[in-house]
Amino acid sequence: MADDIMRKYWDTPPVARTIATAAFVCSVCVHFGFLSGYYFLYDPYFLKMMPPQVWRFVTCFLITGPGLSILFDTYFLYSFLSQLEKSHPRLAVQPDLIWYLVFITGTIQVLSHLSGFVYPQLLSALIVALCYTATQEQRGARTNYMFFDIPTQTMPFAMMAVSLFMGGLGLVIHQLHGLVAAHLFLFLSKIWPDICGGRNIVSAPAFVSGLVDKLGGAAARRPPAQAQSQSQSQSQSSGRNTGVLPDSWRTRGPGHRLG
Repeated sequence: MADDIMRKYWDTPPVARTIATAAFVCSVCVHFGFLSGYYFLYDPYFLKMMPPQVWRFVTCFLITGPGLSILFDTYFLYSFLSQLEKSHPRLAVQPDLIWYLVFITGTIQVLSHLSGFVYPQLLSALIVALCYTATQEQRGARTNYMFFDIPTQTMPFAMMAVSLFMGGLGLVIHQLHGLVAAHLFLFLSKIWPDICGGRNIVSAPAFVSGLVDKLGGAAARRPPAQAQSQSQSQSQSSGRNTGVLPDSWRTRGPGHRLG
C-alpha cells in the first residue's frame, strides 16, 4: 500500500509535485506552530537588512491560509500547475514553465508595490494566475466549481467572487494582482506574437534551459509531442491511467510527463 502511494506520488509531474509539496509542508509547519511564520512572510523591510533576506521572495508564495485552506490551497496549486506542466501548448517544457513562474511571481510582487497593497502571503494571487493561464486554453469546456457548472475559462473570476464573500475586498485586490500578471504573460507570449506580429519577449532564456539540463538531464526538455507519444505508449503497456485529478479538473487530451 505504501509503495503504491509513493509510486503514484513520484509519477506526478515533477514541478507541480515539488512546489505543492513544499507549500504543504511549509504551511503545516507554520500554522501548527512548528516554525515561525516570521521567517516566511514577505516584508520590504527585511530586504533592506544586511544581509538582505532574499528567500522571502520565494517563501511568501509557499504559505497557504489556515485550517482547511491548507488542503484546498495545496490542491488548487497542484491542480493548475500539473495542467500547465502536462498539456499547456507553451509551458509543457520545464524551462518554459519555470520561467513562467519566475515572471508571474515577480510581476505579482511588482504590482503589489505599485498598487500600495503589499501582502505578506502571495499564494492566493499565484493560484488565480495559474488558474487563468490554464483555463484560457480550455475555451468551450465546462467544469464544476462550488456545485455550479460554469464555462472553464471563467473559473478565476468565480474564485475571486467566492473570495469576496469569504475574505473581503482586500483578498480580491490581492488576487487581482495575479490575474493581471497572468493576462500580461498571455499578451506577451501569445497575443502580441501571434496577432500583432511581434516577438515573444517572455520565452525562457538559454541559461534557464541550461540549468534545467544540468539539474534534470536532457529528458526534462523533451519536446511535448515526443513526451506525449512516450506517455501514450507507457499507459498502453501498463494498462492504467496515471492521472491523479478528477475528470472535471483534467485538461482535454492525453497528458505527458516531463520528468
